[in-house]
Amino acid sequence: MKNLAVILFCLIANSALPQGPSASFVDFQRTLQRPSGALKKKEDTLKRQFATKGLQWPAKYIYVRSFKYDGQLEIWVKNERKEPFKLFKTYKVCAMAGTLGPKRMAGDYQVPEGFYYINQFNPVSNYHLSLGLNYPNASDKILSDSLRPGGDIYIHGSCVTVGCIPLTDEYIEEVYILAAYAKASGQDYIPVHIYPVRYNVKKSADYLAYLSRTDASLKTFGEKLEQVYDHFEITHQLPVIMTDARGNYVYDGLSKKVAVVEEKKEKKVRTPVPHRTRNITEVADVVTQWPEFPGGGQSFLQYLDKMGKALGESLPANMKKANVVVEFIVDVDGVPTNFKVLQGVDEEFNDELITVLEQMPTWQPAILNEKVVAKKMKQSFLVERVGDLVSGK
Repeated sequence: MKNLAVILFCLIANSALPQGPSASFVDFQRTLQRPSGALKKKEDTLKRQFATKGLQWPAKYIYVRSFKYDGQLEIWVKNERKEPFKLFKTYKVCAMAGTLGPKRMAGDYQVPEGFYYINQFNPVSNYHLSLGLNYPNASDKILSDSLRPGGDIYIHGSCVTVGCIPLTDEYIEEVYILAAYAKASGQDYIPVHIYPVRYNVKKSADYLAYLSRTDASLKTFGEKLEQVYDHFEITHQLPVIMTDARGNYVYDGLSKKVAVVEEKKEKKVRTPVPHRTRNITEVADVVTQWPEFPGGGQSFLQYLDKMGKALGESLPANMKKANVVVEFIVDVDGVPTNFKVLQGVDEEFNDELITVLEQMPTWQPAILNEKVVAKKMKQSFLVERVGDLVSGK
């Protein structure tokens, strides 16, 4: 009955939608009481926040990423399909129901885990405003209870939940507006990825490992989700996600034949991508303390290993692996910049490599005589086609 009421409301309200070429989904929202109030209250604030972060308003594409154990929901944005996503904001999830692991039946109070998209805007929600998710998705329909898989999963306002993601009324207004603008720009499928934990937070990863120590299926499921998490952490792009006949997630880019055709097309019209460079006049030759990657040297090696696997499918069709050497400067504020490929593959791959490297987190800068200094770094690592980690689109 609840879904029917929402559908009927939207059909009636749609008669108020402005007509003609200039009409948009955001125009429609301005005709509705709660979305209209949210736009009046939040739109200017969001524009200022975008400007502060150097982002273009409004975002044509958004990506939502949530972490159950860590109680966070992220909004990532971009304005061109092929550019990497940039983090706009991290919201605190107000409450969580159930425990870690996927949702498998109605009444289990579980927040789903997996890969979803927004399939409903509800302007008359019992929880202020809400965004519906397409649970059960193709995987859930195979792996969940066939008669009672559950449903009605939303990102919504308020601070109560029996399986949804509550953000409070204040924050759902911002997320609702961002999603409305993306839909108005043509993004019909706004991806929402729900993970059990932040895999790069030791406490969170340890807790997941503890819960799955006697549950092989939970361990396998978590590891499968982690592959997409790792891919996005390195590239800030999303792979294409599909479901096989057994309900398992399968990750891929374009089909191999299409990928080869598209690669040839793009090479003919390709223009260089601008990269981050700084005018650094002084670079220390000798330092008392070298720059340090977050988490130390071992974390840097793990980062390079994951990046090498994530970039594997970007290698030319006739290559399975490549040893690359890059040079960059860790500036006095710890930002890695001025990347150069000393040993690479070809112009297109080298360009993508630098684009990915520019997503590297901030380092602890080098120290010389108790002062921070810029330091040039040189690093080699292996890029290799491995498993399901492929380049996204």
